[in-house]
Amino acid sequence: MTDTSTETNTDTAAQTSLTLLGLGDMGTALARTWLAAGHSPTVWNRTPAKAAALASEGASVAPSAAAAVAANTLVVVCLLDDASVGSALDGIDLAGKDLVNLTTGTPAEARARAAWAEERGARYLDGGIMATPTMIGVPEAGGYVFYSGSHALFETCRAVLEVPAGARFVGGNPGHAALHDVALLSAMWGMFAGVSHAYALIADEDIAPKDLAPLLSEWLGAMGFFVGNAAERLTSGDFTSGVVSNLAMQVVGSGTMLRTAEEQGVSTELVAPYVDLLRRRLAADPAAHGGEDTTGAVLLLKR
Repeated sequence: MTDTSTETNTDTAAQTSLTLLGLGDMGTALARTWLAAGHSPTVWNRTPAKAAALASEGASVAPSAAAAVAANTLVVVCLLDDASVGSALDGIDLAGKDLVNLTTGTPAEARARAAWAEERGARYLDGGIMATPTMIGVPEAGGYVFYSGSHALFETCRAVLEVPAGARFVGGNPGHAALHDVALLSAMWGMFAGVSHAYALIADEDIAPKDLAPLLSEWLGAMGFFVGNAAERLTSGDFTSGVVSNLAMQVVGSGTMLRTAEEQGVSTELVAPYVDLLRRRLAADPAAHGGEDTTGAVLLLKR
C-alpha cells in the first residue's frame, strides 16, 4: 500500500483540536484526559446521552459523526469493532483527514481499513491499546498504545497521542499494531489459564489462595527469562544450547502434573493442550528433540 503521509497536513499546532468518535469507557477516559491537558475535543457517540457529561467538562458535542469529522483534521475513532467504524464513517468525506483508529480489531481488518481510508484521501494509523480505561491519563500505571501505518502521521500527532498513554510505533504495516496487541494479550491469557489451574488445584485443601498468591507471583517472575530465551532460539534455530530442563525431562514431568490434577478432581483442559504439543515435538524425533527446551512447540502451532 502506498503511504500518502506527505500529502496532507503536518501542522502539529493544529492538532490541539481533535475529534473523537466513540464514548464507551475507553473513549470517555481518552476524552477526559485530553480535556484535562488543555486540548479541545469534539466528541460524538451513537447514544447522545453519553456525551452529556463531557459537554459540561468542556468538550464540543457534535450532532452527527459527519459533523464531528468535519470539525477537525485529526479524527480518533474508538468504537466497538471494525464494523462499527465502517458504519459510523459510511458516506462521510475523509479527504485530507488524519484517521487514527483505536478500535480493537484483527491485523487483516486494520490493513483493509487502512486501504479503505487511503482510497478516501485520508492518512491512517491503527492503534492497539495496552491499557484499561483506569490506566488512561495515569503515566505511572504503565499503559501505552501500539501504532502502525503512516509514520509521518504518527510524528505529526505524536504529542497529542502521548497525552492519554505512551505511544509506540511498530511499523508501516497497518496490521502490526493489532498483531502486537493480540500477541501480548495471548501471552496474558495463557498466564491467566495457568494461574486459574493453580488455584483450582488447592481449592479443596487447607491452603488459602491469598497464601499461594505471593508464591505464584514470585515464581512467574522468576520464569520470565523464558521470553527472551525463546526469542533468541527462534531467531538462531538453536534449541539445545544452554538447556537445563530439557524436553525429554519436561514431558516425563508433565505426567506428574496431570496425575496431580486428576487426584485433586481438577480438569486438565487448560494445561493438557500444551503438554500434548510437547509430547508431539518429542515423539517426532526423540534423539533430535529430547535435548531441546520447550521453544520448539512454537513450530507445531503454525498451520
